[in-house]
Amino acid sequence: MTIRAAIASVLLAITAVMAMGVLPGLGTEARAAKKVAVFDFELLDTSSEFDLRGPKPDEVRRLNLITDEMRKRLKDAGYELVDLAPQAAQIEEAAPFRNCNSCELRIARALGAEIEVIGLVQKVSNLILNINFQVRDVATGQVLRAGSADIRNNTDESWLRGVSYLIRNRLLDPPLTGKAAP
Repeated sequence: MTIRAAIASVLLAITAVMAMGVLPGLGTEARAAKKVAVFDFELLDTSSEFDLRGPKPDEVRRLNLITDEMRKRLKDAGYELVDLAPQAAQIEEAAPFRNCNSCELRIARALGAEIEVIGLVQKVSNLILNINFQVRDVATGQVLRAGSADIRNNTDESWLRGVSYLIRNRLLDPPLTGKAAP
């Protein structure tokens, strides 16, 4: 057997093993689409600009922008997004999730989700913000992933950069399997 034939044979064998899902992290469980509930990002304004009426319209728009980006990127990665609309009243009643002692797990279960994503943007000032997310197993409540990114500047671009960093480096690397990382 020539060296070329041996290399081709080894590559063929590796391809076959990968296709059968035998290599760790490449099996069907790791690639299986998981039903995920991505709840809207919330704002915790601890700045001197805090308004009792709630977030400013541009910040509400940015919260929607980064929530939509999170959903889009998870869908593009093969996850099935569950529709939150059937539990809209319960979501509104429970919000903000940071104060409800994991009540969103019950909502995610009712929606048929296997994993959930919650997010929070803390506004320290108009210049300093912090974007946080947490992914949990809906059945057990176990935290599967979490991440935080400090951003500077209260703009669409900075918010999107912050959430994009978290998605690339904390959420999807390595891919979610619904199990805690070893």
